[in-house]
Amino acid sequence: MDLSFVKQKLEANANRGAGREKIDYTKIFWKPKAGKYQIRIIPNKFRKEWPLREIQMHYGFSKGPILALSNWGEEDPITGFAKGLRKSADKDDWTLANKISPKTRYFAPVIVRGEESAGVRLWEVGKLVNDQLMGIASDEDYGDFTDITDGRDFTVEAVEDVIAGRKGIKCNLRIKPKTTPISEDAALVEKVLNEQPDILAINRRYTYEALKEILTKWLNPEAEEEQVAPSTPSAPADPLPAAQSDWV
Repeated sequence: MDLSFVKQKLEANANRGAGREKIDYTKIFWKPKAGKYQIRIIPNKFRKEWPLREIQMHYGFSKGPILALSNWGEEDPITGFAKGLRKSADKDDWTLANKISPKTRYFAPVIVRGEESAGVRLWEVGKLVNDQLMGIASDEDYGDFTDITDGRDFTVEAVEDVIAGRKGIKCNLRIKPKTTPISEDAALVEKVLNEQPDILAINRRYTYEALKEILTKWLNPEAEEEQVAPSTPSAPADPLPAAQSDWV
């Protein structure tokens, strides 16, 4: 045994991430607590045709979600494996496919009235809110609610509720009847239109091989345990990358 190698490995594990700048996610994401808010959805810098950006995420493989490679138009091994399972006539295969298939979440760039100095933050919502907003946009009485000069604010009433068996926040959305500009401050308007967080740049982008390894270990957890002899002390586990441990 090379004890110098063991020492170097332990030091590397202890210092991993020490040089990484800590990200304040409260400045990137807007997560309302119970209460009533007035917000404005801003035209999306990264998606001109619709303000909400669709993001595919893998859940259940780590403490936080993992961005699917399909977000970059690339082949994803977890998604591919799920598609293969759906070719089977076995009910259990379909159950597993549904479990590991990526889930779609939507991110809207918003400013919160009274908190304009915080700039644009991303509001994460599900399909129901996205569909509700599409219905409003298609209504000729409302139209483009993101319009810079003649758009509309929304009232968001956030209430505590039980969602999928867990306590969470449920948001009720109502559009304001009166049209208003984003702001009378031209500098603020320019800032919110051009300075928006990029959801794809915030979290770690895994390679195809890395995701394949994650899937393999998830499917065969015993295989990894068997590699370590019972009498051999194991080294401390590597901490999760920021993309997984700091996700909000």
